[in-house]
This record gives sequence, structure tokens and C-alpha cells, in this order.
Amino acid sequence: MHDDHRVPADHERFRGDYPVVVEGLVNRFGTQTVHEHLDLKVRRREILGVVGGSGTGKSVLMRSIIGLQQPTEGHIEVFNRSITDAEPDANIGVRNRWGVLFQGGALFSTLTVGENVEVPLRQFYPELSPELRREIARYKVLLSGLPEEAANKYPSELSGGMKKRAGLARALALDPELLFLDEPTAGLDPIGADKFDRLTKELQDTLGLTVFLITHDLDTLYAICDRVAVLADKRVIAVGTIPELLETGHPWIEEYFNGPRGRAAQGTQARTQARTGAES
Repeated sequence: MHDDHRVPADHERFRGDYPVVVEGLVNRFGTQTVHEHLDLKVRRREILGVVGGSGTGKSVLMRSIIGLQQPTEGHIEVFNRSITDAEPDANIGVRNRWGVLFQGGALFSTLTVGENVEVPLRQFYPELSPELRREIARYKVLLSGLPEEAANKYPSELSGGMKKRAGLARALALDPELLFLDEPTAGLDPIGADKFDRLTKELQDTLGLTVFLITHDLDTLYAICDRVAVLADKRVIAVGTIPELLETGHPWIEEYFNGPRGRAAQGTQARTQARTGAES
């Protein structure tokens, strides 16, 4: 067997170029076709922004990659392991190597924040002592930017921004190499969204994460994304930096990035870069 396709040991991080490869993806729901022969490769250690109009299937794409949505056709590999060929409940050896922040945080309302973070630890490492689980959960809560006492609070006691960070703490519970974020700044005020963006970038740099980030937030795209994948016409029509996307001349891309909100985001990014340059 070729070395690139051997099963990594628990301590061995992925060294290939593309931890996520999607080929010929088709997703149909009854008579509705959401994706038609969609292709996408996510580069290792990049923050890839995923954008598209309503109904283009951004979340369906993410759910297909993590095995929650069985595609009609196509092939998906994560860390060189097939997701589409595996049975839904099969142990394919990679699910403990990614973390997911769903829209709204998707926290269990009857569990504290700390207990929510412990859920994946219980699932994948049941041999851990309760004391060690609690200590790991406490560390992840701090890593997400929450105060230590937040670990003992219930989701109903948290603000919207704190719920996002609690969901992020749970997504980081297993020290993932790959992080999926679904609209992480939706519903946050501009200051909260900016703080979450900076936290995402810091975590990506510090932990060496690959980040798959679904968003409609143009400030996020300009501030932290290395590349952007655009979903339209039931497929990924372009992937690249924002200047590269604008060179395609596609009408949706032009309208999205050069419309009023796009121009405002460009101005914000230019001011941030100027301020950073002045400080350094």
C-alpha cells in the first residue's frame, strides 16, 4: 500500500496537501438537486471560507464531509480515508480528528458548558478518569476565550457570543486537526464578530488547524480567510483569494464582493491593515 494511504497512528498528524477532497458530489432531495458534480479540495492549514446564496447547500456540503449526510453520488475523503464508502456508524478512524461548531452552538441545554465539552471525550476516550475529563474541559473553555467559571453555567445562562465560544470549546475538545465552523459570527454584533474572527485565526496559527468556515460575513472573509470557495449553479464555481475570484468576472461574485457590503468590508480591512502597519 502507498505510504500516503496508510492509517495514521493516534499521535501522527496528517502531512498531505489536502485533508479534505470532494469529487463529483451529488446531493438530491426528492426532485430537488442541491449539488451536481461538485468538486473541492481543502488545503492543509488554510482557513477556507465557503460562501454562496441561499439554497446553495453550504451546510449540506459540510454535513456530507463529516458523514451526517449520505450523498446521492460522489466520493469524499478526509485524511485519505473514505467518508462516502463507510457505513454511517463505522469506526473509520478520523472522526476524533475533527471538531464541528454548528449554527447556534447546538449545545445540550441540560448540561453545563463543561459537561458539554466532556461529551466527545466520553464518546472517544471512555477510559479517561472523570477528574481528567473535567480538567481537559476546563482548559478548552479557557482556550475558547471564556472565563473559567463559565464551565459551570448552563447554555440558558450565556449570551449569544458566549454560546458560540462554548460550542467552539466543545469542537476543540479532542485536539482536532480539522475544524468546521458553520456561520460562527451569525447573530453577533460587529465587535463580538471581530473578536471571534481573531480568536479563530489565533487558534489556527497556534494549533496548526485546517478550518472549513461557512459564512456570509464579508468582514470575516477579508480578515482571516486564506481562500474562498464560491457555491453557485449547484457546484463550486471558483476557489481562490478574493482578488483571484474577482478576476473570474462571474456575475454573482462581482455582485457579492463589489456590492455596498463588500465595499464596506474592503474599507474595514484596509483600515485594519493600515493600523497594523503603523503599530509595527
